[in-house]
Amino acid sequence: MSIIAVFIIIFSVVFDQLSKYWATEVLKNGESIKIIGNFLRFTYAENRGAAFSILQNQRVFFLIITIIMLIILGIVYFTNRNLSKLSRLSMAMIAGGAIGNFIDRYRMGYVIDFIDVRFGTFYNFPVFNIADSFVVCGTILMVILILFNKFETS
Repeated sequence: MSIIAVFIIIFSVVFDQLSKYWATEVLKNGESIKIIGNFLRFTYAENRGAAFSILQNQRVFFLIITIIMLIILGIVYFTNRNLSKLSRLSMAMIAGGAIGNFIDRYRMGYVIDFIDVRFGTFYNFPVFNIADSFVVCGTILMVILILFNKFETS
């Protein structure tokens, strides 16, 4: 495993866990904190489901799915010598985010979310966290690489 992939995984897990600790200490019993008007707020939420709060109260299911997904990522990462550097980056981002949320779900039975994006009265995006951001950005990067046939090097 490259040093960059290890760094990305460690950074994403540490940044995620520290941000959730901060959210618990500062936001849990209080009001939302406005960051950019009504567009971006920090709002404490406990998510007992998956991304965007779907499939509530399925803790064991999500723990098992996360372990399976991490095993599959590991197999692809370590057995495919033709992965591009960006592919390895995308996989490290996904793994780091998955581990960050796994830690919460294992320890507490829920994931702490706090990033609250609102588009006026038109749409309130589901509250999310740093780990979710790593998973989503890593997945978007992976999809782009696959679509443009850049996931593997020749």
